Amino acid sequence: MMEEKKQYEDVIEISHLTKCYGSKTAVNDLNLSIRKGEVYGLLGPNGAGKTTTILMLLGLTEPTSGTAKIKGKDCTRNPLEVKSIVGYMPDNVGFYGDMTGRENLRFTGRLNGLNGDLLENRINRLLERVGMTKAADQKASTYSKGMRQRLGIADVLMKEPEIIIMDEPTLGLDPEGMRELLEVISNLSREDGRTLLISSHQLQQVQQVCDRVGIFVEGSLIASGTIGELEEQVRKDGNFLLELETSPCDDKLLGMLYQQDGVQNISKEGSKLMITSRKDLRGELSRFLGEHGYSVLHLHQRGGDLDEIYRRYFEKAGQSDERNELNSKKKHFWHRKSSDVD
Repeated sequence: MMEEKKQYEDVIEISHLTKCYGSKTAVNDLNLSIRKGEVYGLLGPNGAGKTTTILMLLGLTEPTSGTAKIKGKDCTRNPLEVKSIVGYMPDNVGFYGDMTGRENLRFTGRLNGLNGDLLENRINRLLERVGMTKAADQKASTYSKGMRQRLGIADVLMKEPEIIIMDEPTLGLDPEGMRELLEVISNLSREDGRTLLISSHQLQQVQQVCDRVGIFVEGSLIASGTIGELEEQVRKDGNFLLELETSPCDDKLLGMLYQQDGVQNISKEGSKLMITSRKDLRGELSRFLGEHGYSVLHLHQRGGDLDEIYRRYFEKAGQSDERNELNSKKKHFWHRKSSDVD
């Protein structure tokens, strides 16, 4: 019994999964385990390889090498068995527009072998769960994007899957529609104990419902863990971003800042300077600025925000070489200029 429990503790197991299209590697040596009952967010820009990974999990495309298993079933060799326990919601859920929401769900239910009271009771229960009871008898062509997404979740749940995979579920939603959808997604894990894999590039929204996230860049998983774990790893790696606003803010200040130990890059967002460094500079800079007659209007160390963590990992993966080179030239320029003044 203990052996069986251990066997399915990780319900999705991906090992050295690779997919190449000619000379292009869409997914590169992916290793990932997702636990039963958790919501895992696979995050990355368009073209990062997220959808290709999903297609391999669903058995819709074969990997070049490596394996993907769901509850011990090989996704390539046993795609029908995998589909029997997995529900999939694509980024653009399609329904028959001349049919009502209820009729669309009835059609899906019959495809999955449901009939009679069992089918009708399940439709009613799911419509209520996703907040679509009042709109159930309207034609699907009249639905907003948010309504289609919520009906899409009901559609996925018609076959009572243990695992649900969603590709960009919040794409194109207004704030209220997004809030409603995220609440439904959260309940699928918290109340039902279902396992969810969510692919998205909308970091802030996904952060609200995911237990863990993986950062996917150019086919490679460069980081995986809870938000707290990723933030801690970034700090250990010596990446800090400090927001600074002073009065005045002049060329002399930039020259001084670039000479401070640990400062790597400086950019500007509105009236604030964004200072990237290898260590926490708040104490040193406060003293330094006070000694040189600058008034500190704003001083804030960024951290704990998924967008910021993602940015740091993205840069760490070598996606900002051009900007780093530019900042390196700026630093050299200001160091030389300040030396000339001295």
